Amino acid sequence: MMKILTSICLATMISLGLMIVCTIISKTTIMDREKMSPFECGFDPKSSARAPFSLQFFLIAILFLIFDIEIAIILPMIITLKCSNIVSWATTMTIFILILIIGLYFEWKNGMLEWTF
Repeated sequence: MMKILTSICLATMISLGLMIVCTIISKTTIMDREKMSPFECGFDPKSSARAPFSLQFFLIAILFLIFDIEIAIILPMIITLKCSNIVSWATTMTIFILILIIGLYFEWKNGMLEWTF
């Protein structure tokens, strides 16, 4: 119990120390119009630096992350196949993949996967 309390106190003190050092070291900048504007070799910018972000690109990126995490979850499940009950393992895998397929179907039917400008 004493080791846990010591570890917690040490982690808290290190965190607080780092926050204090970062606050002392960091300098505040004065925000004015010249510093906030984008720099293009001394010339005025030709277009706005704050270009609109494509929402479709964001949705495709989120979809990629979901399926990427799915692979990270499925791979360990394949390894546990040897030491688990085959019925519970198959049920878990079927439900997991079914939820992903239903989500993909929902996105497809709502037109979230179509790349339009």
